[in-house]
This record gives sequence, structure tokens and C-alpha cells, in this order.
Amino acid sequence: MRVYPGQAIRNVAVLGHGASGKTTLVDALAFVAGSSKRHGSVKDGTALTDYTPDEIERQYSINLALAHAEWMDAKINLIDTPGYLDFAGEALAGVYAADAALIVVSATGGVEVGTEQVFEFAEQRGIPRMFFVSLMDKEHADFDRVFNDIAEHLTPKVIPIEIPVGDGPDFHGIVNLFSKKAHLYKKGTKAGEYEEVDVPPEYVERFEQYSQKLLEAIATTDDALLERYLNGEEISRDETLAAMKAGMAKGELCPLLCGSAELTYGMQALLSKLVELVPSPTERPPVEGKTWGEAQPITLTAQDDGPFVAHVFKTVSEPHVGDVTFFRIVSGSINNGTDVFNAPRDSVEKLNHLSVSQGKDRTEAPMLHAGDIGCVAKLRNTHTNDTLSTKAVPVVLPRIPFQEPVITLSIEVKQRGEEDKLSTGLQKLHEEDPTFHHEYNGELGQTLIRGRGERHLEILVGRLARKFGVHATLGKPKVAYRETLRGKAEGQGKHKKQSGGRGQFGDCWIRLAPLPRGSGFVFDDQIVGGVIPRQYIPAVERGIVEAAARGSIAGFPMVDFKAELFDGSYHDVDSNEMSFKMAGILAFRNVAPNARPVLLEPIEEVEAWTPEEYLGAVMGDLSARRGQILGSERDGRLTKVKALVPEAELDRYATQLHSLTHGRGTYRQKFHAYQETPPEVTAKVVEAHKKELEAAEKK
Repeated sequence: MRVYPGQAIRNVAVLGHGASGKTTLVDALAFVAGSSKRHGSVKDGTALTDYTPDEIERQYSINLALAHAEWMDAKINLIDTPGYLDFAGEALAGVYAADAALIVVSATGGVEVGTEQVFEFAEQRGIPRMFFVSLMDKEHADFDRVFNDIAEHLTPKVIPIEIPVGDGPDFHGIVNLFSKKAHLYKKGTKAGEYEEVDVPPEYVERFEQYSQKLLEAIATTDDALLERYLNGEEISRDETLAAMKAGMAKGELCPLLCGSAELTYGMQALLSKLVELVPSPTERPPVEGKTWGEAQPITLTAQDDGPFVAHVFKTVSEPHVGDVTFFRIVSGSINNGTDVFNAPRDSVEKLNHLSVSQGKDRTEAPMLHAGDIGCVAKLRNTHTNDTLSTKAVPVVLPRIPFQEPVITLSIEVKQRGEEDKLSTGLQKLHEEDPTFHHEYNGELGQTLIRGRGERHLEILVGRLARKFGVHATLGKPKVAYRETLRGKAEGQGKHKKQSGGRGQFGDCWIRLAPLPRGSGFVFDDQIVGGVIPRQYIPAVERGIVEAAARGSIAGFPMVDFKAELFDGSYHDVDSNEMSFKMAGILAFRNVAPNARPVLLEPIEEVEAWTPEEYLGAVMGDLSARRGQILGSERDGRLTKVKALVPEAELDRYATQLHSLTHGRGTYRQKFHAYQETPPEVTAKVVEAHKKELEAAEKK
């Protein structure tokens, strides 16, 4: 394929809710442009950008994928993204690699929760936005309803630049408001061929109504045009296109198009508008980076004569290939086989087999210009969100702000001996998907995985088995309870062992007392008169600390208490450090049960966002989880609820919130404090601990 300069490149993120038709649209655009030889189908598992086994089986996108369409002497890089919220990190990565967003809205479903999410991504990133009403050939398709839906729920700046001829099964054409002509499609067309005719008489009134709206919207973005418009002067097609492009760049206009990707109706018009209205990389504002090691700001533009700087926005691990790294060139150009520098990792990488992607296929390119998107396999030490530059000008770019996980589950291998493979596989999955996190929690004795939803984690576990041969099961994570004291008590710990020859002897008396929350552990040495030799006193402390780590009620660490060592005895021959450590352990075990021990549970500070109509249900659910509601306030289009909720009650809360709010609710949580656990909860935790001990003994 041709190598395109920056001014002939268009980078477009195709965004939208799940099942709105994004993947079918990308497939159709590449096919109609002639860049792809087959018109695939999601249903048949042949779509250009849904090619992994997971996607073919489930019939929806899970991963960001790339395709391109060559049209009007330009290359349109199409970044196909998933629409379901569990995989929103992929959509966010696509937005950060793009210069514009094409937001796909179903003609039957209208604006949905995923549409709102991706629109916010594009808005926060500050890239121009276009809308495409898809599935116009389906039953109950309604262009006007979707237009009003977008204007009401997303942005009043949306403006149609074409209108449909017919809706639903009768959809057979579009009227272009710029050219003032209608495109009527032939049934069975392969590549969107059409007959260009005058606006049909029955559509003239509707055309004039929408044409007037378009001219008014464009004129209000430019004073000179507004004056001419008010004076009744003619504004040419080229002038309206230029004004529309300028208005998009400033975020003042969001054009709306329509069509049917399955039938290829409207695809040629959409390709033309992507070339005419989307800014090239050379027309976008400069990117601010920093010089590595000096933290000096550096301004980068998409020019070939600038220093080479590229941002890695996606990493995929492929069988028999290894890691494939996708990057967007921010500045400079690159030749195949060139060495580049990953400054933060102090790693030199060779870009062998520099390629561009067309779905699962990759075509080698001799070079890539500033602003283009490429990929390369087998980089040794480069991962998503890294910056590639040169040793002469080492640069680091701002990172993509991936969302934090909202759900935590435990994971364990089905077969012993696969623990190392599990750890390796989880790390690879994190490198592919930065919204996925994992850790081994030594206190709980569990490997924990965190993600954006249950579906997200279930798919990743399936990928573990398929890619890395690790079969694992998911479970409920344990809660890191703590224990403390509410009263005071004192008693003895005496360790005496005689088995012939030298024996063991340690004897100590301690007092235990509670301390304020957050104080930790305090050891108070009150020994006088040498009843315990000085060299053995630290051993008593170590014994108490070791015993406290196992708790007194349910095996959880005891915190916020004071241990006073005030008496004891020793033996000239049989006493040693180990004996006094054992004495400390016994003393704690004897005294702690008499000091009114209680269980503490971690309390999380929860912030949940919900549409106003679901506020009552969300607050009721938090209260039912033993939550203390702190208040609510308006936050943009949503209402934010703040509450303190026990961690034990938040298991799979993300799934419940999604259900309560019809997918529109989100939340985040952070640790707040430990609080005393109610007696009924303590009883359940103690019972569960007993069963664990019994099960362990049977093993």
C-alpha cells in the first residue's frame, strides 16, 4: 500500500454503545473503499476487526482493533472500539490515538449508556465529534427521534448534514444537504453505488427545513458568514464545508450522517465527509511532552522534520508472534528497522517489520510519516502507555488516564503447580489491558484480580486458558478484618520444657489494654530488679507480636493495643530467647480473651453516580448494605451519593449498581477506617474461621 504524508491521514475513533453497528460500519467502509477485499459480517464471524475467538464466539467487540480505508487520496485510519462498559478502557485508548471521533448511534436504540460514556471520553479529550445514525434499514428506525435524542442527552451542537430517504425496510437513499442532491441506492449494491438525482418532490419541504438549520448553525460560528447569511447572500458548498470543519475543530458543531453499513448505503458519502471534515494530524494542536530526566516541557507537532516521538496506545499478545505494539507517531517519521529509545525503561528497541494493520492482517511499510498509526512485533521492554523517542531527544508523553477497576475477585488455579504460569499470564493480560490489575495478598492468602466488571474478568480468565494454558476459577475475595480490645486484662505466660539435658524455661506476666484507633501496637517494658534479664525482653515482645498477628477471635491481626510486661522469672541454665518468645506467645493467648476482644471491619468511602430517577433505588441499596449515607449532590448530568459502607457488603456491587441504574451508574471506593463489627456479623466470621481450620486439619 501507499505511504501517506501527515496531511493526507485521518485518524478516526469509531465509538458507540454495544450492538450499535460500529464493527459492521468499519468493515463496510474498508470494503467500499476497496482497501478490504471482503464484506464481512459479525454474525458470520467474518468481520474485519472482530477476529479473536472471544469476539467471534460472543459476536461483540472486546478489543480495540485497527483498519484503514483509502479514499480521495487520503488514508483513513479507523479505530474500532468496544461499546460495552466493561471494555471502556479500549475505547479510551482509541480516543487518545485519534484526531476525531465518529460516534455511532443505532437508529432503533438511540442514545444509550455506552453512547454517553464514549461521548464524554471524546469531549474530555477535546477532539472533533461526528455522529452516524446506523441500522437505518431496520424495523422501527427513526432518524428524527435519534437526532432529537442526541440533542437532548449529549449535545445541542449536533446538526444533520444529510437526511434519509425512507426509514426502516423502506430506507433507500440519503439527501446531501451540502450538494443539495439525493443519492438513491440500487438494491443489491455491493459497494454503495447510487444514482445522484434532484431532491425527490416529497422530500423538498423536509430538505429545506434541515438545510435552513444547517446554514443557521454554520453561520453562527463565523461572523462574516453570519452577515452574508442575514443579507440573503448565497454561501457556496466549499465555504459551508470549510466553516463546518472549522466549527468542528472548535467543538461548536457536530455533524450528523446516516446509513446502513450492512447494505453499504451511505458509505461513500461518509468516507468523503471523513476526508473533508476530519482534521489531519498536521491540523491538530501541538502535543505537550517532557524531556526525560530534565522534566523540561517540549512542544511536538505532526511534522516529519521534528524529533521522532510515538505513543504506545495498545499492546496485544498473539500466539506464535508474541507482543504486538500499536503506536501513534506524534512527531517525526520512522523507517523500517530503525532503533528507537524507550527513555523511562532505558531500553533501545528495533522497529523491525514496521507494519500497518487491516484487522488481523498486517502489511509491512518501508516508513511511516508523522501522524500515522503503525504496529510492530516483538519489542522486548515496551508496553501500553510508553513513549518511544530517540536517545538524542528522549521524550515522555502524558499517559492515557485509564479508569480504575471497580470489581475484585479472587482467582486460583485448578491444578497445583500452575501458580507461576498464572502469575506470568496475569502480567501479560495487564500489559494488554491496563484496566486489569492483579496482586497476591499474603495476609488473605489469595491472588486477587480487579477489573471493570464481571464480564471483563470472566473473559480474561478464558483468555488465560486459551493463550497461556492456565485453567483457573474465580471466587469471592476474603475481607481483611482486624481485631482489637475493649477492656484490660493481665495474666501469665509460662513456657517450661524438660526432656533430659538442658531444658527450656521462660515466664512472663503481661497486661493488655486498648489504645485509640490507629495507634498500632505499643510495648511497655516495666521490668525492675532483673526478674527477666534484659536480653530476653525483646523476645517476649516478638512473641506477643507473633501471637497478635493470629488474633484471638477469628485469626485476624490484633491492632491498637498496649502490652505491658511487668513481672516474670527465669532459670540460669534453661532460659533463652526462644523460651521467652514462647512465653510471650502463651501470655497473649491467655490474656487476650479476657480483655474483651472485638472484630473490626474495613469501612469504604463510596461515591456512586446515578441519574436522578434512580437515586432512591441506589440509596436504598447502599443502606441495605449496612451503609451510612453521608449525602448527595448534583454532579453534571448525574447525582453523586456519598456513603460509608463495610467492605464485606460491597462484593459485586458494580454489577448491582449497573442493574439498578440500567447501566448508567458508576462508582469508586477508597478505604476510610476500621470500625467495630456488629455481633451478628462477628458470629458469621468466627464460624467461617472455624470451618477453615477444620478443613485445613482434614488436609
